[in-house]
Amino acid sequence: MPAVEITIVVDAPARDVYELAKDQERFPAFMPDVESVTIVERHPDRIISRWKTLVEEAPIEWIEEDRFDDTALRVDYKLLEGDLDTFEGTWRFEDGDGRTHVTLFVEYDFGVPTLAELIGPTLHKKVKENAEMMLAALKREAEANRSR
Repeated sequence: MPAVEITIVVDAPARDVYELAKDQERFPAFMPDVESVTIVERHPDRIISRWKTLVEEAPIEWIEEDRFDDTALRVDYKLLEGDLDTFEGTWRFEDGDGRTHVTLFVEYDFGVPTLAELIGPTLHKKVKENAEMMLAALKREAEANRSR
């Protein structure tokens, strides 16, 4: 299955960046391609959320489950239903002297083998660019919050 892994360093404590990443309803305010995130169910250690995003101006929607590990500063997410066949992965937040290494891992599959053969490299590039955009936006927001 195709996968992407991106890491970025954020000049903020890991706990603060992790808590920001858990507050997914705020993502549309600082992530340009995320139109909306609506929490469908909220539990102490997980949420189910409905996402609406744009990829190259094309809308993509899905429902995912996010499981939070507050001790390990880790979020595991998995597609429950939506426009993709598989979309799952992990956010990891590792502290290093007041800075945070944030790693976003994404496995994905559109579920149409002929489509994957035709546009696989383009799709991989778009998934990677989207992951980089999300991490860059998280970095900007976390660092802006730290300076406030």
